[in-house]
Amino acid sequence: MGMNFKIFITLLFSTSLWNATLSAQKVFSCNSRYDADIRVFVTNNRYDADLLVYKVTGQYDAEGNKGLWYFSENKYDAKKSIWFSESRYDAELLIFFVNNRYEAGWRDKQKIHLLY
Repeated sequence: MGMNFKIFITLLFSTSLWNATLSAQKVFSCNSRYDADIRVFVTNNRYDADLLVYKVTGQYDAEGNKGLWYFSENKYDAKKSIWFSESRYDAELLIFFVNNRYEAGWRDKQKIHLLY
């Protein structure tokens, strides 16, 4: 392989990873559990949650996999589609919405893979 091709592949791969990381928290709320990537339940207590979520107003504020969520109006713009369950036992991920950006983050990092 030529040097230019290797550089091109390296740049393509690193750019793709960078974009995936930035868009990891852009979510779309589905009406059907079967259309969703993840089933989510909103807890009443932050200590029951796997992830503390802060809703950001701009899509570029939804960086990484840190609990900063931007709700997209279109499924094709989102990285993950979620469905809000009415039962915690039907959910894969338990979340709690926080009022401050600095409070967002994972409480149970064993489930972090769900949003990659």
